[in-house]
Amino acid sequence: MSDIEELQRRITAAMDQIAFGVDRIAAKPAAPDPDTLQQLEDERTANAQLQERVRGLRTKSEAEQAQLRAALDEAEARMAQLDIELQRVRRANAQLADACAALREANTEGVGEPHLINKAMLAELEGLRAARAADVAEASVILASLQPLIDQSSPAAEDS
Repeated sequence: MSDIEELQRRITAAMDQIAFGVDRIAAKPAAPDPDTLQQLEDERTANAQLQERVRGLRTKSEAEQAQLRAALDEAEARMAQLDIELQRVRRANAQLADACAALREANTEGVGEPHLINKAMLAELEGLRAARAADVAEASVILASLQPLIDQSSPAAEDS
């Protein structure tokens, strides 16, 4: 019987120790693991760095878009100027054709009219001016198109 009492006493003592340990665990708040805290802080730092990079990339992208829009607007303006000059050439050529037709008609009748000759010469001069302006506008468009290629190749040539 003494063995039973001894075993009962040991079981009661073990149960008391378990209850005391459970009470102590329940009363004490669980502290986070220092490794987990360090990993969390590292992740926060990495997240902040990534957010900063995203902000920088967004700013750079917006700046590049603004430059592209400006270049596009400039190209459209050059093309509009070229179109205006080509229309001027067409009008001048139409005037020249009309003046030449009037001169031919006056020649067939045997009447040389000085004002028709002057009108034809003025139309021809206007046609030449318009053709030159169209050439200048076209050259401007071509140069504007080639400039980015020249800019890209310049650093490569300097490095060689």
